Amino acid sequence: MEIWHIWIIVALVLVIVEIFTTGFAVVCLAVGCVGGAIAAACDASTEMQLLSFSITSAIALVLVRPLLKRTLVKEEKVKTNADAMVGRRGTVCNAIEGVDGGRVMVDGVDWRARSLDGSDVACGESVEVVAVDSVVLIVKKL
Repeated sequence: MEIWHIWIIVALVLVIVEIFTTGFAVVCLAVGCVGGAIAAACDASTEMQLLSFSITSAIALVLVRPLLKRTLVKEEKVKTNADAMVGRRGTVCNAIEGVDGGRVMVDGVDWRARSLDGSDVACGESVEVVAVDSVVLIVKKL
């Protein structure tokens, strides 16, 4: 068995390991092994094979890994806690008056609220949450 066969076998093992991981770093090492195999097939010295492996792995980490992550991993940003309130609708339960604010009932929970433009909003009117400032909802009249 020639040395380039060993490089290819290691590359295949690394690809199999990558199947069980999600970082795409191991596949970059597999690409580096292919670079080492090419160097070995050209009868390069062991040092040149390792240099080829290192350079090819580094290039793959810089170029291939971000591309793979961008195309294969779709992460949804799930809004939680108060940030999930943006876009929800509610009813004013205590009138919102200027900068002092008031109270709004959104999904059965009573929140302190201010209007987006500082205008007054009467009790019973429907509003939509446009932002959250600490524990205060910023709302606009519908």
